Amino acid sequence: MIDSKETSDLGFGRVVAQTVRGRFLNRNGKPNSKKYGLGAQRAARFYLASLEATWPAFIGWMLGALLLMNGCFALAYIAIGSDALRGTDALGLADPFLRAFTFSVGRFTTTGTGAMVAYGSTANWLANLESFVGPTALVVGFGLLIARLTRPRMRLAFSDSAIIAPYEGGRGLMFRIVNLQPGELSDVQARVNLAWFEEINGVRERNFHELALERNSVEFFTLHWTIVHPITPASPLAGITPEALAASQAEFLIVVSALEETFSTRVSARSSYVWDEIRWDVKFASIFANGPEGVIAIDVERLSRTEPLDEGATRTPAELELSGSRG
Repeated sequence: MIDSKETSDLGFGRVVAQTVRGRFLNRNGKPNSKKYGLGAQRAARFYLASLEATWPAFIGWMLGALLLMNGCFALAYIAIGSDALRGTDALGLADPFLRAFTFSVGRFTTTGTGAMVAYGSTANWLANLESFVGPTALVVGFGLLIARLTRPRMRLAFSDSAIIAPYEGGRGLMFRIVNLQPGELSDVQARVNLAWFEEINGVRERNFHELALERNSVEFFTLHWTIVHPITPASPLAGITPEALAASQAEFLIVVSALEETFSTRVSARSSYVWDEIRWDVKFASIFANGPEGVIAIDVERLSRTEPLDEGATRTPAELELSGSRG
């Protein structure tokens, strides 16, 4: 018979679950782990970093790399000697580096060098090398560009903190998400797992619990979604206090998957909240904004805003804006 505890550790394994001190997932969804013995893996890491970088950073790094390589070749032509390049007088450039750089760009991009030619065996071999390196670098750059453009992905923003506050006559754990991509998502599904230390028969051990959600899926995700775990008597969080949550070193592991309609494929995003990223007895401020007549609008900058609860107030679905966040 399979031990149920062995199947509820989300794949981390019992040994890892009991020995790890710290979070399993970072806020950006990346696992808080490292693997040794595989070498530097620089090419693979460069590829992944180029896919994850922002567009300004990606374009800046690509242009910087191309300029650096052309600058190195230009310095190499200058180092060969003043006669390494001929036909540069027609450029009207007095600076030797600019002349060599202009020649290098023509060779590197295969657009042509005009009247400029490499003179001498060393200069010609260097020009031949650049004719090979240049197109190869351009192919790699354009390949990364195409990979970024055709890669299905989902960019979700999670509220800076989750909250525990009155809900439906009891309490609830809540956080908000919003889609940052212009493309539409549908069939969005969410799972929330709690990892924390419990004392069972006098033994302190870390256990995992999947939390039941007020709603674990939405068909249309055009605005935002407030995900709620009602803390009922059956919830592992029943009767929880801030002190108990801290003592248990609780971490809430979140996985959201959806159908990305542009590429008709499923994509996913992950995040987590640890115990000190949970706020108590506050409510999320309204995220809705004034839009054109007949159009529902939200302000993403308000995603993480909270405000104090009214004294004696209880949370209702209307106050949580769940009806609006589901669409």
